[in-house]
Amino acid sequence: MATAPRPRTTTRDPDALGRRLTGWLDAKLPGAKVIDVHVPSSNGMSSETLLFGLDHPRAPVRGCALRLAADPAAYTVFPVYDMARQHRVMRLVAEHSDVPVPRVLWLEEDPTALGAPFFVMERAEGRVPPDVMPYTYEGNWLHSASDAERARLQDATVDVLARLHDQIPAEAAAFLLPEGDGSPLRRHVASQRAYYAWVVEGLSGSPLIESAFSWLDAHWPVDEGPAVLCWGDARIGNIVYDGFEPAAVLDWEMAAFGPRELDLGWTVYLHRFFQDLTVSFGQSGLPDFLRRADIEARYAELTGHTPRAMEFHTLYAALRHAIVMLRIAYRQLHFGEVRVPEDPDALILHRASLEAMVRGTYWE
Repeated sequence: MATAPRPRTTTRDPDALGRRLTGWLDAKLPGAKVIDVHVPSSNGMSSETLLFGLDHPRAPVRGCALRLAADPAAYTVFPVYDMARQHRVMRLVAEHSDVPVPRVLWLEEDPTALGAPFFVMERAEGRVPPDVMPYTYEGNWLHSASDAERARLQDATVDVLARLHDQIPAEAAAFLLPEGDGSPLRRHVASQRAYYAWVVEGLSGSPLIESAFSWLDAHWPVDEGPAVLCWGDARIGNIVYDGFEPAAVLDWEMAAFGPRELDLGWTVYLHRFFQDLTVSFGQSGLPDFLRRADIEARYAELTGHTPRAMEFHTLYAALRHAIVMLRIAYRQLHFGEVRVPEDPDALILHRASLEAMVRGTYWE
């Protein structure tokens, strides 16, 4: 990811989408025009995001962002894109917490207008830690920040998770619980097994991913903890920062109802993913940033909840990320961007770290 061309994420033309969006907006805000249409330069490999301006004397906002269900022709990352679900989660967070989420303006479930369901929200201004090149690489704004500034951003980010988990009533988030039997965590893992089966259908499976699922079965937490609204894709690359303070929390398509540690494990591991990748390319990265012990201590201080079974949840995060990365790699194969390897596990960028987790040596 750090050196190869960015994988294709769409087959759609942004300018054509802008013209069609102008036609759709006329019914909502007669005479409104969509201007300055462009795609974000980094981050986001699943649902499509389009940024644009709104030209109208009574426009509710000037800067907008469109979240559009992924184009099936682009070999989608996920099998289903429920835009109404994302819209509902964002409104729920806005209504019940002080977690900063963009103001949602319109939801359109009819695919006629743009070819897929979508929603429009206010565009958040600020800066985002990049995925490509990763924020752990030298030269970007976060790597160039001082230790104190990064510590401030780290604490503020954990604060977001604490407020999200503590302020949203559990009963209001229970609609996110997948169908099936067992606890919320059992159902969450079952849904990931189903997702993996979809990813590898008709293709070579991953022995590493399958061994990681077996590890989960053998190390299941004795106490799973209470279920809360989890952000799902809880990482700093999905936050717009004003300076070093969160201004907007984005990308709610992976929101879930499960243990708090689903988010904490994802936050810890997704940083480790970029950090390990950076070290493998000969740079030092940010070894003192978003450390597991620091995140756990800060979260416990804020909530009174001591994170539990974190080796389970960080491995589970690495496993989930491996499935997503495998799907993205298969998409690159589909578009002829990479060659087919003999070993399917070679398609998993963080193979070495996941193998170490399964062996029990990663956190030594």
